[in-house]
Amino acid sequence: MHQLRGTELKRLHRTWRRRSGSRLALLLDDVGNPYNVGSITRSAAAFGVDHLYLSGSSVSPRAPKAAKTALGTDRYLQWSEHPTIESAIQAAKDDGYRVVGIELADPASPLADLDLATDVCLVLGHEERGISTAGLAGCDAIGYVPLIGRVGSLNVATAAAIACYEVRRQDWAGASGSADEEDLADE
Repeated sequence: MHQLRGTELKRLHRTWRRRSGSRLALLLDDVGNPYNVGSITRSAAAFGVDHLYLSGSSVSPRAPKAAKTALGTDRYLQWSEHPTIESAIQAAKDDGYRVVGIELADPASPLADLDLATDVCLVLGHEERGISTAGLAGCDAIGYVPLIGRVGSLNVATAAAIACYEVRRQDWAGASGSADEEDLADE
């Protein structure tokens, strides 16, 4: 057993990318902490996010502190800025995305129970207030990350990474299983 490096990693990532049939976008509703935006940007680039919608006072991925955390991964993303959450949601819907809020709200379903194996835009809200009332009203569905520990919520960047993984996991489950050594040998 050995750790994959260089060409082996590129082959593995290419195999998973080929199995990804749906588009994924993120919408940030007033996410103001540049370190969170930088971390979200890095995760978004890693999970193949197609577009990042920034609404309200969300920090740009190019802001110095966000860029420092993102480590240059902003170059792999397209993003647009919108003055309101309503205009950002409408832009995502116009681009063909189903809009799913990630929020501990009533009513909300565990992410694993939602059908996310489609073109989906995940909405993430402000670090303290969450998704705005207008943002929640514009969502097609609302989901949350079930927690079983003694902590009742996650950092917005952590929640974004987990939600992105769940979208991709569902997409891959609908494809032909997992990447294994036989897939890598085909390269």
